[in-house]
Amino acid sequence: MNASNRPLSVCLVCNTAWAIYTYRHGLIRTLVGKGATITVIAPRDRTFALLEEMGCHCIDLFVASKGTNPRDDLRTLSELYRHYRKVAPDVVFHYTIKPNIYGSVAAWLARVPSIAVTTGLGYVFIQKSHAAVVAKALYRFAFRFPREVWFLNRDDEAAFIDARLLAHPERARLLNGEGVDLDHFAFTPLPRKQNFTFILIGRLLWDKGVGEYVDAARALRARHPQARFQLLGPTGVDNPSAITLEEVRAWEHEGIVEYLGEAHDVRAHIANADCVVLPSYREGVPRTLMEASSMGRPIVATDVPGCRDVVDDCETGLLCEARNAASLAEKLEQMMAMSHDDRSAMGERGRVKVAAEFDEAAVVARYLKTLNELTGVSL
Repeated sequence: MNASNRPLSVCLVCNTAWAIYTYRHGLIRTLVGKGATITVIAPRDRTFALLEEMGCHCIDLFVASKGTNPRDDLRTLSELYRHYRKVAPDVVFHYTIKPNIYGSVAAWLARVPSIAVTTGLGYVFIQKSHAAVVAKALYRFAFRFPREVWFLNRDDEAAFIDARLLAHPERARLLNGEGVDLDHFAFTPLPRKQNFTFILIGRLLWDKGVGEYVDAARALRARHPQARFQLLGPTGVDNPSAITLEEVRAWEHEGIVEYLGEAHDVRAHIANADCVVLPSYREGVPRTLMEASSMGRPIVATDVPGCRDVVDDCETGLLCEARNAASLAEKLEQMMAMSHDDRSAMGERGRVKVAAEFDEAAVVARYLKTLNELTGVSL
């Protein structure tokens, strides 16, 4: 119990409830199990019911993730301020760009301690646009308010410090990814089958390199008609880089990829794959790759922040150039040319690396330590 003799109250705020459920499942399970009250504030989606089953209280939030209208963003800030005044949480954790920016300001106005978790720098550091310039200015203003700013990899931390976006650089902390449940994503032997299967798992965004994956698949299918190229994840998401279902269906109709839709539990899809692919332009620390390595799958990914934190080139996977379909195709073909035993060994080394560096238990322990430091409550 805290000073007011009530359960510790923690808010988790994000631009999608799906991300809270998918990426912070272990954290929520631990906090609820220790008696904390968890409030999730995010746009309503199908995971509200799942979060409520876990014991969370869920509040719908208006966030115009694709938009740059100041009126919409002020509405988000105003709603968050109102929620923080009503809920009166002991600590708020913000995730993704707009909750990080407007939530940090709202929490300061409501006199609530907050932590900003930069889950990946996205379009702000990928694109050279007016919106990106504005976003950096907003980061520079808003990030004077959180008690700490957490980064998932050293490249992102360095990018913020080099761009002088942190008024208090001493508040920066390296989380080293959000971790993976090693028991849930248990090691699974690499299958022996006739058709070599690649899979890309995640929100279907151009910034994830889906276009390059499709172009590489188109080139490789001409030489390796037995190879399968799968896509798993939501289309048409609220993101400036979103890919539509119609675009995916056109690729299917062309016979290039198989679209598997969405899945709460991706383990069967990873287990069926010979290789997991993520040609992203930039990541925090990609959960998909941690899960794939945890299950013993070799990886092909881009040599960019986040991906290279998970993949040791030629040891646990292969790294290619970003935004380069030919480079990606070369690495995919190299993966197919390897013997089954060599690919298996690569996947086994990936499991060892993830267990040593990205165990979710260590990440949850970091949250508990921070909550104790900010509130005086030991969970």
